[in-house]
Amino acid sequence: MRTPAQQAELALLLEVAGTPKPGNVDRHRDLEELRFEHFLAGAVGARTGLDLAADGEPIGTAFERAVEGMAAQGGDNTQFGALLLLTPLVRAVRDNLTRATVSSVCENTTVADAAGFYRAFDHVDVFVDEPPADMEPLDVRRGSEAIPALEERELTLYDVMERSVPGDDVAREWVSGFERSFWAADRLADTEETESLSKRTGDVFLELLAERSDTLVANRRGEDVAADVSERAAQLLADDGLESEPDAVEAFADDLVSRGINPGTTADVTAAGLFIALEREVISV
Repeated sequence: MRTPAQQAELALLLEVAGTPKPGNVDRHRDLEELRFEHFLAGAVGARTGLDLAADGEPIGTAFERAVEGMAAQGGDNTQFGALLLLTPLVRAVRDNLTRATVSSVCENTTVADAAGFYRAFDHVDVFVDEPPADMEPLDVRRGSEAIPALEERELTLYDVMERSVPGDDVAREWVSGFERSFWAADRLADTEETESLSKRTGDVFLELLAERSDTLVANRRGEDVAADVSERAAQLLADDGLESEPDAVEAFADDLVSRGINPGTTADVTAAGLFIALEREVISV
C-alpha cells in the first residue's frame, strides 16, 4: 500500500504522462526548455518534501523542501503550482481527506508557513503577474527578502493565498476548499475505465480547461487569449471531438505548444485531482 507521499509523487507522474493535454508537456510533446524527463525528475525530487507533509511537519517547511528538490533537476520549475496544492492535501490525509479537512489545514497555516512559501521562490524561477501597489513589498519574486514585510503584517500562508485571488487559480483552490481538484477526482472516477488512465487524465484536463480560463495563460498572454483557449476546448467537447475526432484534440495540443500557450494552472489542478482520486481509491494503478 502506497503512503500519501508516494501517492502524490505518482499523481505528478500520471499528470505529465496524461496525453494529450493541450499546451503542456506530455509523453508526446516537449516545450522549448522543458522536457518530459524534467517532469519525471521533478516529481522524484519533490518526494522528500511530500514525506515531510505526510509526517506532520509545517506546511511551509514541507513545501519549500519539495520545491527545492524539484528545482534540483535540469528543468528548474516543473511542478511548483501542483506542489502548492499537493502539500496541504497530503497533510489532510492524516485527518481523513475531505474538502473540510484540507480547508482546515490551509486555514490553520501560520506566518512561518508563509515565510517558507516565500523562501521557496529562492530556489526556482516562477512566472507571476505584477502585484497591486499595496502588495509590492510582498512581491513573491523577492523571495526571502520579502519575509520581514510579511512578518510585519503578520500574514499567514492562507492570508497570502486569499490576496492572490482572483488572479491565481491555485490560490483560489486554497480558499475554495479545493473545489475544482475534488471535481476532477470525481470526473476521473466517472470516466470510462476501459480507457487508459493516461487518456482519462487528458480528457479531464480538457474538461477543466473548457470550464474555466487558465490563469497562467491569462497572466502571460492576456485574458482574451485565455478565454479563446477555453472556448476552443469547450467546442471540442461539444463536438464530441474526444471520441469522433481525436485528431482534432491532437491538433489543438500541437497548436498551443507551437504558439507557446501553456495552461499550466489547469495541469496543476489535474495533478491534485489525480492525488485525491488515488488516495480515495476511486482509480487504481
